[in-house]
Amino acid sequence: MKKNHSGLVMLGVVALLYLVLGILHPDKTVSALWASLGVLKMIIPILLLVFFLMALLNAYIDEKAISSYIGEESGIKGWFLALFGGILSHGPGYVWYPLLQNLREQGAKDGLIVAFIYARAIKIPWIPLMVTYFGWSFTLFYTFWVVVGAWVQGIVAQRLLRK
Repeated sequence: MKKNHSGLVMLGVVALLYLVLGILHPDKTVSALWASLGVLKMIIPILLLVFFLMALLNAYIDEKAISSYIGEESGIKGWFLALFGGILSHGPGYVWYPLLQNLREQGAKDGLIVAFIYARAIKIPWIPLMVTYFGWSFTLFYTFWVVVGAWVQGIVAQRLLRK
């Protein structure tokens, strides 16, 4: 299997940019570095949770089990899990990427991963606020069509990204 070094390349590019900017504008660079560290401090708990879930996934769930839930033969059960999981997921989207990549490597369908990411547009804690501003009919209409859109995007991705 070919090793992907894009993360190391990205780290190198960011470090090089910080170095160049540190020479040109040291005060702004230090301020930006502190802001970046603040963001990192906020997402570390979520990253730890995702890495913990990845470790559990690797240690206790075999590929056949994953395939039965989100693999090629998952059927409607896989779509339901992807959509429902996307709706329930919280935190920044990018912290889910390592787990989703791991699932993809274990045999998850690309369409289900796309549907999961798309369904994240529905934020359960924000639904009461949405109802307050827009009413129940708009909120239900919007939520329904986001779920349908996630499903359609997943199907389109599945057809376009066939392995």
